[in-house]
Amino acid sequence: MALQRRPIHQGFSQEFELKKLIRLLTIAALWAWTSGLLAQTFPSRPVRIVVPFAAGGPNDLIARTIGQKLNERWGKPIVVDNRSGAGGNIGTVIVAKAPPDGHTVALVSTAFVVNPSLYTSIDYDVVKDFAPVTLAAVSPVIIVTHPSFPARDVKGLVQVARDRPVNYGSPGTGTTGHLGAELLNVVAGVKMQHIAYKGAGPAISDLLGSQITLAFTAVPPAAPHIRAKRLNAIAVTTLQRTAALPEVPTVAETGFPGFSVDNMYAVVAPAGTPVAVIDFIQKEITAVLKIPEVVERLVGQGFDPLGNTAAELKAYLRVETDKWQKVVKQSGAKAD
Repeated sequence: MALQRRPIHQGFSQEFELKKLIRLLTIAALWAWTSGLLAQTFPSRPVRIVVPFAAGGPNDLIARTIGQKLNERWGKPIVVDNRSGAGGNIGTVIVAKAPPDGHTVALVSTAFVVNPSLYTSIDYDVVKDFAPVTLAAVSPVIIVTHPSFPARDVKGLVQVARDRPVNYGSPGTGTTGHLGAELLNVVAGVKMQHIAYKGAGPAISDLLGSQITLAFTAVPPAAPHIRAKRLNAIAVTTLQRTAALPEVPTVAETGFPGFSVDNMYAVVAPAGTPVAVIDFIQKEITAVLKIPEVVERLVGQGFDPLGNTAAELKAYLRVETDKWQKVVKQSGAKAD
């Protein structure tokens, strides 16, 4: 019986595929070794946390709280770099273009997932230019007024807005303060006019000085002034009241059932940052967010500390992007 011979080109093809597989496995092993080595030596110099808003706001507070504890754990300086402007876009772009080695990260807010729908053109891609690290915390938006403002609840606010022009301040275009107010415009059938600030701090400062009489902002920068009776709290925008100010009702329970808006505070790194470094930073931040002292401080300021995995944050960002895309379209909100 004649032996069946394998075609020569088939032998070459199989040999080529085997070599290709070996090469890919070698590259993967080298990458894993290098990535692990980076994690072991990280951080090798000061770490910068870019906050895309002004000092004094909620992003700044969380970044400095986390940064202080990371400094204690790592023995390296943690620099909080406030780069405000363009609704958070300026600081966010800085991180998108930073070296992907973990030494520059961003503490972003909901504006991060809103801006792609709000702006006709931005210089970064939420998915392609960033590596999710962890969702550090969430908090409600709070509606606060100067004592001179005539309304004391949401229904009164809506009535004032129907009777005369009303301006409101927010931490910036595309923030949840801005879009929370625009959502209330839609559901209440009013048209309050937006005044964008470069962060919650400047908005609260002008509110205290009566340059504006109404603001939609995060709880932390407003809470001390509410407790001191320098500002009036109208409502919070989450479905449940906040532990920081349990006496303040929700928008949902004061005439607008189902109304829900919250802030997110997430840590992201430049795309291409080694997975081992991402995992290390995520685990360290999550550990910091469980320290009783940190929990007490953040909860007392109106935050709900979290600290999830990078994969969980990635899924969360996808859901939030879709959600706010619909809100922007429905409200007709545009970048100022």
